[in-house]
Amino acid sequence: MTSTAQPPPSGARAAHPEHLGHVIFIAAAAAMGGFLFGYDSAVINGAVEAIRHRYDIDSAALAQVIAIALIGCAIGAATAGRIADRIGRIRCMQISAALFIVSAVGSALPFALYDLAFWRVVGGFAIGMASVIGPAYIAEVAPAAYRGRLGSFQQAAIVIGIAISQLVNWGILNAAGGDQRGEIMGLEAWQVMLGVMVIPAVLYGLLSFAIPESPRFLISAGKDERAREVLREVEGDSVDLDARVAEIEHAMKSEHKSVFKDLLGGSFFFKPIVWIGIGLSVFQQFVGINVAFYYSSTLWQSVGVDPSESFFYSFTTSIINIVGTVIAMIFVDRIGRKPLALIGSVGMVIGLGLEAWAFSFDLVDGKLPATQGWVALIAAHVFVLFFALSWGVVVWVFLGEMFPNKIRAAALGVAASAQWIANWAITASFPSLADWNLSLTYVIYTVFAALSIPFVLKFVTETKGKTLEEMG
Repeated sequence: MTSTAQPPPSGARAAHPEHLGHVIFIAAAAAMGGFLFGYDSAVINGAVEAIRHRYDIDSAALAQVIAIALIGCAIGAATAGRIADRIGRIRCMQISAALFIVSAVGSALPFALYDLAFWRVVGGFAIGMASVIGPAYIAEVAPAAYRGRLGSFQQAAIVIGIAISQLVNWGILNAAGGDQRGEIMGLEAWQVMLGVMVIPAVLYGLLSFAIPESPRFLISAGKDERAREVLREVEGDSVDLDARVAEIEHAMKSEHKSVFKDLLGGSFFFKPIVWIGIGLSVFQQFVGINVAFYYSSTLWQSVGVDPSESFFYSFTTSIINIVGTVIAMIFVDRIGRKPLALIGSVGMVIGLGLEAWAFSFDLVDGKLPATQGWVALIAAHVFVLFFALSWGVVVWVFLGEMFPNKIRAAALGVAASAQWIANWAITASFPSLADWNLSLTYVIYTVFAALSIPFVLKFVTETKGKTLEEMG
């Protein structure tokens, strides 16, 4: 049954107030994938040193076990779109939830190092799927008037997931008497840390049964009547459902399916705009942000901080990450993407430079001198704050807006792949670099933060206030 009421102008179309709560629930349920993305990415922070001691491995081998999950992330992100187009967004979420559950159990109960590495890859595949399917589903279900705000649920869920993982790790460590290998429920503390992810993963799976399939997928599968029902659920009874279905069908038919060869051109293989997207992705990772989330406990312990305190500092850093993300969400449309990126770069240079200075001092009785220790701690929080309020959000906004329509999907895929590769490079190299010279490692990250300033000034064009069609 369809409505005969005249639809509001497309720019004013929104969920009827009585439907808004339901739409928020749907978006929040889908964003649970983002929560697991953040949680699973960061939970390993609490297990790094325990894994090193349990399996008696050097920094190079340890780094590969930590970083190998990113291989799964890249594969999951590359294949999620096709899987979702074949079997639907909801089924894709359920597969992701099942992989998170299996990975959590396997990681908590490994019988060897290679076994742990395998489950890390499985979890990484789930992260990759969640990184793609959540935003895509929310964009397809959310009414136009609320799409931006509901779309931000994914990024908010990621940073909350990171913070909760660090809080849980800290609580488990304290329950184990401050020993990462202390016994809890017959397991070592680090195993419990990795296993607890079963709880949010099960919740994600259950929530996926409580939300509707995307109208876009339903229409592509020939289920127009069900698509009308979902559109009525999320957009209200005043919408002309036949017109909305026709609008979606027209948009799907007129879409250009960009392919890799569309990106080729110019003097350096890719078109210049593609290289700019790759550059944004690489700079986002080469400032060393994921060292703060994968290795912070190890980092603080290496300069003499008590394990329990190091876990607490990891949690406070995650809270700062949330604060910075909220700031970015408030100001990205007010002051623009480019100014925010430049502000963030300057702040990161200061924070990273101060960390490099503090770590250049010799340890006294296994600890940094008091002044340098406090400078390092404050500077680490400054770095994360300025990253979160700028590059953590702005890069994804840029990548979604900067490419011409005819190459957007393929270019975004290449840029996202570059980001995973850069993430892997930093994650895999940090333990060995830290063993070599921790201060110079942070000098390297500082240099990349500094180089991002002229890169943004010279090559990046502001996209604030422009339609996607204006991008070419």
